[in-house]
Amino acid sequence: MQMDLMHLWGEMGWFAKGVVYTLFIMSAYATTVLIQKWWTMRAAQAETKRFAPEFSQFLEEDNLTEAINLAESYKKSHVARVLGGALSEVRPLIQDGSVTVADINSAERAIEREMLMTVVELKRGTGVLATVGATAPFVGLVGTTMGIVNSFTAMSSSGSGGISSIAAGVAEALITTAIGIGVAIPAVWSYNYFQTKIDNLTAEMTYTSKEMVDYLIKGVSGEFGRSRFTREFNTAGQTPMSK
Repeated sequence: MQMDLMHLWGEMGWFAKGVVYTLFIMSAYATTVLIQKWWTMRAAQAETKRFAPEFSQFLEEDNLTEAINLAESYKKSHVARVLGGALSEVRPLIQDGSVTVADINSAERAIEREMLMTVVELKRGTGVLATVGATAPFVGLVGTTMGIVNSFTAMSSSGSGGISSIAAGVAEALITTAIGIGVAIPAVWSYNYFQTKIDNLTAEMTYTSKEMVDYLIKGVSGEFGRSRFTREFNTAGQTPMSK
């Protein structure tokens, strides 16, 4: 006996239809998150590609004020957010020419805070994909189980034990599992894809932030009039000798 999907849908009971509706809602929610995450990460990478060369140029010119302004203007770039937060932390100190070891440590802590918040934002919504991917097959299986129970109940009531008498019921029952698997597969693929992308973006933020801290440390001894930093180290090194 040949049955199309519309015929199966018409033969479904209210419970099976409820399961299918639930799976469609889960699929729509996961698809919305997928599109939103893809668009957000795409925009972040596109802005970072524009931001990186301009930012490097300002650093080469020792123009930290413009570098900070540039970082603050790129709101979607993950790297710009991290570097902008760190530089904003030390901007007043750079302007008065009195950067110390403690100030560099403050910049590092600012980087860690910005990275933490940026990673949390990048991960927002991925839990939905993981949940849909893990539970959709089981939701479909619930519909299948109840459909098979109904089929055997109907067979018992009719007194007929032939396979043809329960084939339609079993086919109706299995369709919910098929839909559940169909919903789960793209959700799992998307979750794994975004986890890999987030790891890559985190590596980019870590690398560039370390480069930024190295730049600040190397520039302390002679750039921007930061002699106080050098004096502290010289004093620390000469005190034991003088005693």
